[in-house]
Amino acid sequence: MKNFKYIFLAIFSLVIANSCTDFEEINTNPDKPTFVTSDLLATQILKNTYRFWNPNPSDFSSANLFNKHTAVLVSDANPNQYYYSYWPYGSFGSYVRLTNLKRMVEFAEGTQFESSFKGLALFLKASYGYKVTLTMGDVPYSEAGMAEEGIVRPKYDKQEEVFAAILNDLKQAETYFAEGEDFGGDIMFNGDIAKWQKLCNAMQLKVLQTLSKKITAEQKARFAEIVNADNLMESNSDILQLVYTDNPNATHPFYGGEDKRINLGVSKLVVDALKNLNDRRLFYFAEPASSLINEGKLESDFEAYEGAPTAMNSEQLHINNQEGKYSLINKRYVENRAGDPMLIFTYTEQCFIIAEAIEEGWVNGNAEDYYENGVKAMLSYYMNLSSAKGFVHGMAIDQTYIDNYFTGDAAYATGGSKTDRLQQIWIQRWLIDFFQGNGGNYPQFLRTGYPVYPIDPTTSLNPDDPTVYPKRWKYPTSEQTTNPDNYAKAIDEQFGGFDGINGVPWYLK
Repeated sequence: MKNFKYIFLAIFSLVIANSCTDFEEINTNPDKPTFVTSDLLATQILKNTYRFWNPNPSDFSSANLFNKHTAVLVSDANPNQYYYSYWPYGSFGSYVRLTNLKRMVEFAEGTQFESSFKGLALFLKASYGYKVTLTMGDVPYSEAGMAEEGIVRPKYDKQEEVFAAILNDLKQAETYFAEGEDFGGDIMFNGDIAKWQKLCNAMQLKVLQTLSKKITAEQKARFAEIVNADNLMESNSDILQLVYTDNPNATHPFYGGEDKRINLGVSKLVVDALKNLNDRRLFYFAEPASSLINEGKLESDFEAYEGAPTAMNSEQLHINNQEGKYSLINKRYVENRAGDPMLIFTYTEQCFIIAEAIEEGWVNGNAEDYYENGVKAMLSYYMNLSSAKGFVHGMAIDQTYIDNYFTGDAAYATGGSKTDRLQQIWIQRWLIDFFQGNGGNYPQFLRTGYPVYPIDPTTSLNPDDPTVYPKRWKYPTSEQTTNPDNYAKAIDEQFGGFDGINGVPWYLK
């Protein structure tokens, strides 16, 4: 009996051991990785970095209002259209990814891809810092993402210091990419380190130009050095863009949003600008106003399009929309699942950055050539945009149209003033971001003041001063409890103790 007891226990233990093994095998998903690599982390980080924050038609339509590309045509005013927001606070959410960037680099240590992943990590950190400092002002950067090192209350670096650190990190990132090899997990450039090098250099130009009100002689020289080194984006093939697909988990945020489209007009600012330029992008962006079609105008006629005034009272906009007075957003945006890619940084923008710098005397060159090359590249982009086919109202952009674009107001104002030419550059740069949902041009508008965004004190929802444009977002409310001393110090030194949306950050003073 005693021997039988031991035999039973042995058999029972063996069954339990085998059952545990079987349990693990049965409950292991073969389609889900059980370990993480640098490639997998890179894919996830890039997706989270560049995707639209909340991909649905309602939030996407709202995100396009601040840059005055569109207007909501309902009686209930959307704060984003009238210089406020449902949530007027910035975010340090991107900094959460800094820990994953560290792991991405660590997992690549000792491989031939280590330098490439170091470059990607530093580029992304610089990108996060650039966005958050433009959003709020002084922000943590030198101590950001260092919780593992025991720094849970990072200091707020001065904005001037943040910009300097960003520029240094972008330069170092370019060096890392130059020393690296093409790598996996890259959904933006398919691991092409040459494209990442060009982007690092182009991004330095953008950061330097953002500092135009504060830029030093040394920084201007650095700008010229980068341009003259000629390792920059060369064509539309170098665009940094997030491409949407027909996969239900990766579709364009406005797909299927017909209920939003019928109440979303293209702004008067956009429509009038495109009419003045005789620019066929109008037919790619908008539908003709139904009331004008009913009057006998053709959908291929520029005069069949009328923009919505973004500063008009929301109730009147709603009434006018019911009467068909405005051009709504093009139907293609809701009917194409893949839709237009989200443009993060384009060859066109690089051209305009350099054209402006030439006009300002930072670097030698022909500003007209850069202006024309930038416009041609953007028109070519739309000419080859598959999501636009069948939705351009008989006014497709072709090569002949592009070759003959530069007439009238579209011709570079070589005989005009420098201001005339800069305004031509700035409005073309503003048009790049049409219906992108990325808000990228607003800091450039604050820097240049052009195009002039409409503002009406009677409709503005700016709570502190309805006569001005907001200059920043407030710091996250959580900072008052999680990092109170550094938060208070930053507010006191920048804005006299008041964390408001009209405070002027250093780069705009």
